Amino acid sequence: MISGPAAPINAAMSTPPPAIDLTELRKEIDRIDESMHGLLMERGQIIDRLIAIKKSQETGSAFRPVREAEMMRRLVQRHKGLLPLDTVESIWRVIIATFTYVQSHFSAHADFSAGDALMRDSARFHFGFTVPLVPHMGAAAVVEAVSNSKGDLGLVPAVAIASAGPWWTALEFDAAPKIIARLPFVERADHPAALPVFIISRVAPDAMATDTGVWSVRVSGWSHHAAQTLAPMADFIAVPDTAFDGAALLVTLPKEKDIGAITKALLDAGATVRSTALVGSHASRYTVAAKS
Repeated sequence: MISGPAAPINAAMSTPPPAIDLTELRKEIDRIDESMHGLLMERGQIIDRLIAIKKSQETGSAFRPVREAEMMRRLVQRHKGLLPLDTVESIWRVIIATFTYVQSHFSAHADFSAGDALMRDSARFHFGFTVPLVPHMGAAAVVEAVSNSKGDLGLVPAVAIASAGPWWTALEFDAAPKIIARLPFVERADHPAALPVFIISRVAPDAMATDTGVWSVRVSGWSHHAAQTLAPMADFIAVPDTAFDGAALLVTLPKEKDIGAITKALLDAGATVRSTALVGSHASRYTVAAKS
């Protein structure tokens, strides 16, 4: 067998890829880690100046829910790459909570009646381990602890637990703490701390996020028909209210919706509205679509 001339060798194909210098990559990682640590310490210096200027420790809770919501929205909008959003969100939550704690020490009082693990996951994901976590069995105990504090937070499940009773009626008074947030703020199907939680505290009026109002509504003549009428209009929790032989509702409404429309719908459904009171507000939740 006679072979022809050898085919020319493609120089580009024969050139081996450049060797990966792991030492240099690790140096880059170390440089980035050092920079991040330096920036956190620099953030701490700014917080130190903020304390001196605003004297946060004399005005109650240092939380600013509206600013926090804006920060989290920007975080999600700019995030990309391999790092999971869960990790990024948790890191920023802990940074915010920890530096707020540095400004004005506070504890997080949590109602564990909906499940120890679920509530603990939410508390640690959003507030980390520096903030003291104080367990309670019942939402009323959480509200009482926050009411008796200077700037503590309360974490209460944002779900109907009949045994808890209408804990939110204690927030109706002007001097009472209010609902200031609803977690998780960044909503997604696989959130690692998915238990719906209301945050209760006292914050400055100009620090409140007001996208969504939360109302305490007391009715008599509550019925399945009234519940069906209300369901398409608003999110709500309903528990028996023996004081009025009816129900106590915690109604969540976007700010563009009027509580008057809710009371009218209840009246049309045969219920009698005894009272309404605004017991807080929070930022509208930011929903992230699930990855396909």
